[in-house]
Amino acid sequence: MKYILSSVSALLLLGIMGCTDLEEGIYGQQVADDFYATPIGVNAALADVYAEIRGDWNGKGIAGADRGWFDLNESCTDEMMIPTREDGAWEDNGIWRAMYTHTWTGSQEFIGNTWNWLYRAVFKGNLAVELLEGAGADPAQIAEARVLRAYFYYMLMDGWGDVPFYTQNNVTVDQIPQTDRAEIYDWVVSELETYVPQLDETIGGKFYGRFNKWAGYALMSKVFINSEEYSGVGEWQKVINACDAIIGSNNFSLVQTMYDEAGEEAIFGDRLSDEEVILSMFVDGQVAPRNIIGIRTLHGPHSTALFGFGGWNGSTVHQDFYLKYDEDDKRREQWLVGLQPGDVTYNLTISSLTSAGITDGVRSSKYFPVPPFDGNSSTSNDFPIFRYADILLTKAEAILRSGGSESDARALVDEVRNRAGLDDFAGTMTLEEIYDERGRELCWEGHRRQDMIRFGTFLQAHDFKPVSDAKYKLFPIPAVAIANNPTLTQNDGY
Repeated sequence: MKYILSSVSALLLLGIMGCTDLEEGIYGQQVADDFYATPIGVNAALADVYAEIRGDWNGKGIAGADRGWFDLNESCTDEMMIPTREDGAWEDNGIWRAMYTHTWTGSQEFIGNTWNWLYRAVFKGNLAVELLEGAGADPAQIAEARVLRAYFYYMLMDGWGDVPFYTQNNVTVDQIPQTDRAEIYDWVVSELETYVPQLDETIGGKFYGRFNKWAGYALMSKVFINSEEYSGVGEWQKVINACDAIIGSNNFSLVQTMYDEAGEEAIFGDRLSDEEVILSMFVDGQVAPRNIIGIRTLHGPHSTALFGFGGWNGSTVHQDFYLKYDEDDKRREQWLVGLQPGDVTYNLTISSLTSAGITDGVRSSKYFPVPPFDGNSSTSNDFPIFRYADILLTKAEAILRSGGSESDARALVDEVRNRAGLDDFAGTMTLEEIYDERGRELCWEGHRRQDMIRFGTFLQAHDFKPVSDAKYKLFPIPAVAIANNPTLTQNDGY
């Protein structure tokens, strides 16, 4: 159970109270400006934006509930599969099969809901920037709002390419211009390079779950490592610079406590370690939902034996991914196969994508539910958005891509391997090995689609998935968005 009130939940409460107060009692622009220049006003302006990060139903949030950003970037990869079971469970009109086999369409509600969530977040980001700038708020708080907004646009250009772009809420939806992906990339880079250095350096406390300077540099590393896909130019030195800002701060390291078993700080669990997790998504099963990732993977009797309520028997992974782990790799223990509590035996082999056995497939313990529980639909696991292990592997990749020192890259990868109980890598470090190491370390953390696209494996056949067309590197502009704004051009091939 969380014994501190997260700054994000506090912000949300302040935001609710602030909005209520404004509606009832603020009638003039000067009064509004005075309010948003105060600490309470700053919190109110940022609260509603941060609330969008948490997962909830209908495609909202970074992670934690079905059919949001997490699922969009995991269910189409080699590290997550939700097969239809032989009893018909998880049929869901074929959406999970469509994601896994890359046969989705522009009318799929799954994709449309995530698009709508991101534009709702952009709208709130625009509003926060306008209110804080208009009030002359502290530059660090204005920078925080601008970096948050850039974060949402980064996800939009990553997922959909050329997308509607606006930074002021004074235009109707049918008039928002569709902007080239490279132009949005340039804007995101400009925002981050200007405002990340202005962010607060505080770690934890009131900045748990918020963008401080180090989370800003982590976002920059993500933007730059994928820059070749966005703009055609690989910004490898900028990747290294962003990673070095975090590494050189001496604020972060790899921790040994992987999974929270007693309410302690860990990489995964109730409250995430400030030592390794650079940006967390705050979740509380009672007041700030939700995280169903662990519940969704376990078969009902297994979950009941462990937690007192049934799991959903959904997400799993194909054996080929599981077998990427060395037998001595501590991270292999996160995958559950064979006999489990509740007299459940998980099979390593998945027999079918359309009629899998009830207990086919290894399951993940990475997000095991932690109390307090809200039935079987929400638990209090926080989610790691950016963490230090990713930074080390990202820098190693950028070093190799830029033609830098192989031994320097290998030393960074070895830090991650050693924490997993493995010896230093024997041989020459390659991009392929870094790709596999990223999979082993960062599985089910929402990065795999980007990684597969960047390393050229996303369209390849694997397991039950055939070779897919290049159009699937982007999601389709949702049909409803085009209906609302006829000036939009659909992505090629859809």
